[in-house]
Amino acid sequence: MRKFLLSLSFIMTALGMNAAVKIDRVEPTDWYVGMKDPSLQLMVYGEGIREAQVSTDYPGVRVDSLVRLDSPNYLLVYLDLSGAQPGEMKLRFTMGKSKKEVSYRLKARAMAGEERKGFSNADVLYMLMPDRFAQGKDHKAQVKGMNPYVEDRSKPSLRHGGDLQGIRDHLDYFTQLGVTALWLTPVLENNSPDGKDGSSTYHGYATTNYYRVDPRFGTNEDYRELIADAHAKGLKVVMDMIFNHCGFEHPWVKDLPSRDWLNVPEWLSGKEEDKAKYLQTSYKLTPVLDPYASEVDKRETVDGWFVPSMPDLNQRNPHVIKYLIQNSVWWIETVGIDGIRMDTYPYADREAMALWMKTLEREYPNFNTVGETWVTEPAYTAAWQKDSKLSSINSYLKTVMDFAFYDRVNMAAREETDDWWQGMNRVYNTLCYDYLYANPSSVLAFIENHDTDRFLRNGTDTLALKQALALLLTINRTPQLYYGTEILMNGTKEVTDGNVRKDFPGGFPGDKANCFTAEGRTRAQNAMFNWLSRLLHWRQGNEAIIHGKQVQFTPRKGVYVIARQAKGQNVLTVVNGTSEPAQMEVKRYAEIIGQATEATDILTGRKVALDKDVALQPRETLVLSF
Repeated sequence: MRKFLLSLSFIMTALGMNAAVKIDRVEPTDWYVGMKDPSLQLMVYGEGIREAQVSTDYPGVRVDSLVRLDSPNYLLVYLDLSGAQPGEMKLRFTMGKSKKEVSYRLKARAMAGEERKGFSNADVLYMLMPDRFAQGKDHKAQVKGMNPYVEDRSKPSLRHGGDLQGIRDHLDYFTQLGVTALWLTPVLENNSPDGKDGSSTYHGYATTNYYRVDPRFGTNEDYRELIADAHAKGLKVVMDMIFNHCGFEHPWVKDLPSRDWLNVPEWLSGKEEDKAKYLQTSYKLTPVLDPYASEVDKRETVDGWFVPSMPDLNQRNPHVIKYLIQNSVWWIETVGIDGIRMDTYPYADREAMALWMKTLEREYPNFNTVGETWVTEPAYTAAWQKDSKLSSINSYLKTVMDFAFYDRVNMAAREETDDWWQGMNRVYNTLCYDYLYANPSSVLAFIENHDTDRFLRNGTDTLALKQALALLLTINRTPQLYYGTEILMNGTKEVTDGNVRKDFPGGFPGDKANCFTAEGRTRAQNAMFNWLSRLLHWRQGNEAIIHGKQVQFTPRKGVYVIARQAKGQNVLTVVNGTSEPAQMEVKRYAEIIGQATEATDILTGRKVALDKDVALQPRETLVLSF
């Protein structure tokens, strides 16, 4: 029997060695020469490809190593491109007597890495969801080859049919408004079928192909052309990425490359007894930095799955993080993005993410990435910023998201400002901790986004909204707006997230109103749009706002004042945080006002005398320039 088994094993091995070489795809799909890091990982997919030998005689290219993973259907090929020039490289895959030659394109870079400029505090980011913003005229309601889905605008959690062409058609709207950068929620393929509960992955946060734009949005070339057109109009584009998890329909899930490609994959075995091994994240991010954190808490945060349909990637596996790093580089080089927003940043392995940021900084020293760090305490957020003295590990993450400001300004809007804790004191008591940040101007502030209630909730309190926006756009931060705020879009998440992600009016065929035009907006919408546009255009290139010193005054008698100063230019943002008339006592701000006797309120254009106290209406906001 033993001889028979050995003979059978020999026969099966021989058959495998002589089987045809099958290659389904190679990632990245192409690459660039002249990078500071000359190494390239190729992930080759194909039945039985693990056993292949690989060679090339392309000048300047060397096969460094082959990594044979647990699954027989993947092979990692590591190349050294130190001396390579652009051209078609031939890769030869050999298994016994079977051979297959694959052409692989090596491209020239459009520009050196140092020439790529990221977003900064001189910009205002406008965040939008492609599925909910606008639809191009050639949009197809069904794309062949995708898992079952429907487009139904009456259902807030299904796809609505927005696409890249719809955004491209309205680039002039953004320049008219006065924003300078677009942050699109993820545009990569999310090929998950609609759920029986009426859900879908319209939001884009469940990637199933890291090298392909979701065909419902368009093609890779459509994405590149959108960015090129945006650049031509002075607009930057920020790409939303997710390294923490992928979508359940990614090929890795059905056929794991290696046992440690995902965190806690045991529950996927299909065995009833293994289902209990599923690990859900706690959604608590503090254990990642907590000096007293238990191992179980840290494991639940980092290794737990966000939801069962979003497999948790193991960035501690060096091949996984290499794949993800290369993917971000590929999109920078291929379509010319100007920045990255990284979703669920602290959920991923801290040291691996620091390696990613350090790698990008070496290649693109003037590029910028913002990480989502959803804890509402400044000390936590500050510890994630590059060169923070609060952390033993340098994250190399230049920009962090200011959830503290978001939290406090929303609370302040619904309170009366006293002389201690309530109302605008909450904003003051957040900004006073800016000494914790290595670079406060590289902190992304916002008053709402796609994961929160709209600032207006279900109401229309424009006075509170104007106060929040005036602060957002004049303090020492990089500001981000959420689509539709300028036309008074509102909504809450109490029923579904879809209610804070409604369609932009006028973006879709059959819309009754077209809010892309003044004629299509109501009087109230035009008033808000014009007010915000005036502030945004004034902000562009404003030396005091971009580079100026910031001085804030503790709220007094309900009035909160923040000053910005640079090269003889002074700006005072004045907020009456009460629902009663108030006065700005001029003498209290003499260190800023000096000998000035008059200022211009840039929000209205009217002149304001500074040689006497300034009367303020309930919840009034002034942005005084002198």
